[in-house]
Amino acid sequence: MAGAGFAQSYVGDLAINPEDVRLGQQHFSPFVDQAFPNKVFWGDTHLHTSYSTDAGMLGNTLGPDEAFRFARGEKVRGSLGEYAQLVRPLDFLVVADHAENLGLAPMISEANPQLLANPWGREVYQLTKDGNPLAAYVQWGESMMANVDPLDDGDLTRTFYNRIVEAAEHHNLPGVFTAIHGFEWTSSRDANNLHRVVMFRDNADKVADIIPFSNYDSSDPEDLWDWMEAYEARTGGRVMAMPHNGNLSNGLMFNDVRENGEPIDVEYAERRMRWEPLYEVTQIKGDGETHPMLSPNDEFSDYYTWDRGNFGTELKTPEMLPREYARTTLARGLKFEQEIGVNPFKFGMIGSTDSHTSLATAREDNYFGKAALGEPGGGQERYDEYLVQPDFMGEAITVRHYETLAAGLAAAWARENTREAIWDAFKRKEVYATTGPRMTVRVFAGWDFEADEVHRPDFATEGYARGVPMGADLFAGPEGGAPTLMIRALRDPDGANLDRIQVIKGWVDAAGDPQNKVFNVVWAGERETDAEGNLPVIGNTVDGAEYTNTIGTAALGGHWVDPQFDPAQRAYYYVRVLEIPTPSWLAYDEAHFGSLDLPEDAVMEQQERAYTSPIWYSPKD
Repeated sequence: MAGAGFAQSYVGDLAINPEDVRLGQQHFSPFVDQAFPNKVFWGDTHLHTSYSTDAGMLGNTLGPDEAFRFARGEKVRGSLGEYAQLVRPLDFLVVADHAENLGLAPMISEANPQLLANPWGREVYQLTKDGNPLAAYVQWGESMMANVDPLDDGDLTRTFYNRIVEAAEHHNLPGVFTAIHGFEWTSSRDANNLHRVVMFRDNADKVADIIPFSNYDSSDPEDLWDWMEAYEARTGGRVMAMPHNGNLSNGLMFNDVRENGEPIDVEYAERRMRWEPLYEVTQIKGDGETHPMLSPNDEFSDYYTWDRGNFGTELKTPEMLPREYARTTLARGLKFEQEIGVNPFKFGMIGSTDSHTSLATAREDNYFGKAALGEPGGGQERYDEYLVQPDFMGEAITVRHYETLAAGLAAAWARENTREAIWDAFKRKEVYATTGPRMTVRVFAGWDFEADEVHRPDFATEGYARGVPMGADLFAGPEGGAPTLMIRALRDPDGANLDRIQVIKGWVDAAGDPQNKVFNVVWAGERETDAEGNLPVIGNTVDGAEYTNTIGTAALGGHWVDPQFDPAQRAYYYVRVLEIPTPSWLAYDEAHFGSLDLPEDAVMEQQERAYTSPIWYSPKD
């Protein structure tokens, strides 16, 4: 208890003496009152367990508990028997199981009485117990395609969703590991992937007992936003949704019109950016940054490109591509802003796995596959398993497991590892994506950064004081000035050296067409750019599943001033960091299992990368 003449305020268990708070005054310790984000935290926001029907009915036997234990660094035995463990624990994880008939496989395994009381439930239970789980899965898939809930039992869904909530609460340890509540809404109109991961800021007191919004409720994202708005109004909580990479959406993920066919207007644009501030730009099912047809002058644009069609019913056509990939969509957002005053595609960028194994394995040398059938030890099925079936359109649309990418991860800049701090970093878009490595990347944009300031020990302090970080807006500056970026990148301590840092700029030209250009900013070695700004390759030390860090560099710091700046022209800038060439997961497999029977187009080496959230420049009105 405070004595006479001494007043204290209490925040939780922490006593604060008001006389000790001297904001704005100089302290001996330069870190007193420092408030900006000072740590990068790593996680996966898109992991499926056996509670997802397309995981549990296809061999995944691991539930949410195993998923969280694995992410926290524990050794876990995979569904096919191989042990798995991360090189370092993750900092956060979202178990994002599909809302549609969530928990069906565990229901069958447990002979759940509610399931058996349902005629359809009894049928799939019996098929599974008779040794034909694939037939039960196909039967469920037919219901999904028809968009008819075969169980239509909200209480049953709530029961199994609450188990995931309980597992997250059990494993959440603020400051050490963050288990974030969430689920996946699986909109698949006409077999086009419009899926979103829904992620909550809240604890169990708000998220328990909800019934996750599913594709059976609606395939229209605007209806999902209505559900999210109602959740916040009812609970006082916070929630956001994150679209998947759009390369299986056949142009619908970032369409020119709304799902109902009406034009994009101000209300739609504002709602979309309120509820969907981020985009999952890279994951197992290919990379969604850009496409060779959209960025023909970008030598790194053809990176695990999935561009044959949707989930098996329609082939891809060229006009669909600009509405699927991040780089062009960001520029199209600028065009919408010019026309209606609001940008509907002003998203930050993250990566995550979309693994259906319960194992968040994003490293090439530790890849446990997309689904249980593709785990190590699965034989040739690990490479030949269909991820996009040829049933409807033939082999032209087929995608097999050997074409998957061991990716990705989400990095969040925050001050502490808690649900609130991580979610807030996502909301303000101070996040970035990698294809698996844990490269530390930071970028600030301003008007007066000098070239040598990127090497200052207090680089971040100056960046926040005189500029803006990734995910933020840069408004019109002094006359004659140009946006100036300070960038730092540090290699993964357990990974490869860095090749280069690049800035990608996007804008809309005088004809109203989206444009983008790649600028090499800083690089390893003694290379020189040509007259067009192109840089020679770094070299290659890959030998099978081996490589060395004798090329490249551990850290890069770059200072870049936009050489083509037009103060009247909206623009965005994001950073791409490239590693030196390294082996792919197929090369590591071949070293472990012996010679593999792989097609000629199998990727045996690659250059992993990071993509930051953009910084947007807006001119004066």
